[in-house]
Formats: sequence, C-alpha cells, structure tokens
Amino acid sequence: MKERPGAPTFDVQNPQASGYYFPAEFAPHVATWLSWPHKEASWPGKIQLIFPVYAEFVKLVAEGETVCINVADEAMREEALRWLDKVGANTENVRFFFNPTDDAWCRDHGPAFLINPEGNPKKIIVDWGYNAWGSKYPPYDQDDQIPTRIGAELNIPVVHPGIVMEGGSVDFNGRGTVLTTTSCLLNPNRNPHLTKEQIEDYLRRFYGVKNILWLGDGIVGDDTDGHIDDLTRFVNEDTVVTVVEHNASDENYKPLKENLELLHTLRLEDGKALNVVELPMPAPVYYEGTRLPASYANFYISNRYVVVPTFRDPNDEKALDVLQKYFPERKVVGLDSTDIIWGLGSFHCLSQQEPAV
Repeated sequence: MKERPGAPTFDVQNPQASGYYFPAEFAPHVATWLSWPHKEASWPGKIQLIFPVYAEFVKLVAEGETVCINVADEAMREEALRWLDKVGANTENVRFFFNPTDDAWCRDHGPAFLINPEGNPKKIIVDWGYNAWGSKYPPYDQDDQIPTRIGAELNIPVVHPGIVMEGGSVDFNGRGTVLTTTSCLLNPNRNPHLTKEQIEDYLRRFYGVKNILWLGDGIVGDDTDGHIDDLTRFVNEDTVVTVVEHNASDENYKPLKENLELLHTLRLEDGKALNVVELPMPAPVYYEGTRLPASYANFYISNRYVVVPTFRDPNDEKALDVLQKYFPERKVVGLDSTDIIWGLGSFHCLSQQEPAV
C-alpha cells in the first residue's frame, strides 16, 4: 500500500533514528508552557503570595515568545488574567488551554518537544510517564495526560516511551549530550525494572542524545530525589554552571564538591572537556523548620531573558553576575523566589519550552 502524501514518517519507538532530538533550552523558542498554580497543598499557607512573582515571570517571558498556560476552566483563566493585568503583562502573547492539572510543575508533566528540521513532521511530542516523583504526591493522573492532550490540540504526533521521566531530571547542550543524576533516574521509585544501560537506551532513542553524563546526588531539600535543574545546567554547547557550597559545615558541601570534581572528568560528545563555571549557593532557606531546595541553578532561559530565582541573600547579585557573562544576547533578571520555593521548586520547575524549528 502506498503511503499517503504528507503522512508522518518516523520511527515511534526510536525518534532519534528518524533525526529527532531535544534542543538546548538556549535555542530559540516559539513558546513556553506553564500550568497555572492552584494546589494549596503545594504552598500550604502561602499560595496567594506566589501569584505576584509568578505573574512577573509570565510577563518577562511573554516579551519574547508566546506563553501557553494550562488552566482547568474559565474561572481559572479569568483569575490568571487578573494577576497578569496587575503586573502589566502583554496578554496578547498569552494563550490559555483548558487542560486540568493536579499541580503546577510543568517542567515535569509538560510536553517534551523534539524537532527535526528535515522531518515530516518537523516537531513531535514525547509523553513520558509521570508519577509525581515516585508517587510522593497523588493524585497525578491529570498531570500525566498533559503532553498527549497538548499534542491533540496542536495536531503534533505524540510518542509514548512507556517509562517514567521528568523534564527537570535532564539538561541538554543540543549537540548530543545530556546531563542527569543517578540519584533520580536510578531511583527505584521511578523505573525499578530498568538497568542503567536500559535507561540510557531510552534517553538516546527518545531524546535524541548520544552522550550521557551522570552526576551523583542533588541538593538538600529537593523532593525530586536530585533533579539536575537544581544542580548543573548548560549555558552554551560546551559550558555548564554548577552550584557549589563554600561552607564546609553545610549539608550540601560534600555532595556539591563531589559533583564539581566529577564534572571536571567528564567529556562532551566530541571528546572535549566541559567548561565548568562555579555558581554560588544562597544561605540555607527554611520555612516552618523545613529546609527548602533554594538554588540559583533553577533559572529559566527564555528568548529575551534568563530568569533567576533569588532569595534575599548577598549571593543573589553574585549569581546574576556569573550568569550574565554567559548570556550576552539576553538580560539576566532575578525574581524573588522566597515564597515560590516553599513549593519545593522555582521558575525552571514551573516551565517547559517549545522549541522553534
């Protein structure tokens, strides 16, 4: 039977073999995807305090690209518009999608977009399984459906690897290298039936990478079991920034020192050493006796800005200065994340980019 003209032609079990890959975050976007926060249990006693800063985040991103926001219904859309109007956001660059969610962490439950400029189609979505970081926060069934719902709305093909994977657990240089952590991807609460080698096979086939760099433990207070986006991030194709703790009595000192030493031994897809840049950590942030995963590494790279969480700390400006050196075409902006981090994540955890192609 002849294939009909225009029909998609790619291997749904191996998108990499058909030329698809996950671009770096610093590559151009057509949009940023968000899920409007609404779960009181994620910010107990504080959820109303996060909306002004969250709206400022949307305002900044919308200056350079479309912002697509998942909302449950018309009432939530109207509430979101009220907050966006208060900060003067350009709502002409904001689109709402009626996709109910369980929580706001779109980095982890949102669509993973792969591109192939020569492909048919040029863009596909990978819908990884999602189990709220090892079934820590049920229910999560609505979040788990988000990528496929978005694929249907955008008329983009969706592939299903059939294993659990979160967007915050991986970071890419766009040339074939991915950074991740053993503490997360090898945690038995994700895919206990898979070996490290089998997980690497999924990363290659469904993210289009060839070079996998494993780091160790994440930062204290990170309930995701060590997401890379609180730890080490690509800022260009051969440079990473990685958080370091200079206080030897701090709980983060040893694991971050070990990660720094390991980074200096790792190699890129072309065999070259990584350019490793140190990023400071803020002083420990506590709320109600809980240490929170405050990290400057949880920044989001939009088309016009790099939005960095700040914590009313002397190191805020130092972190912004370090990052600005590596983003000459973008303005690095700090937004106070002191209340948002009570939800155990910040701007990168809340967002997922849709690449241009």
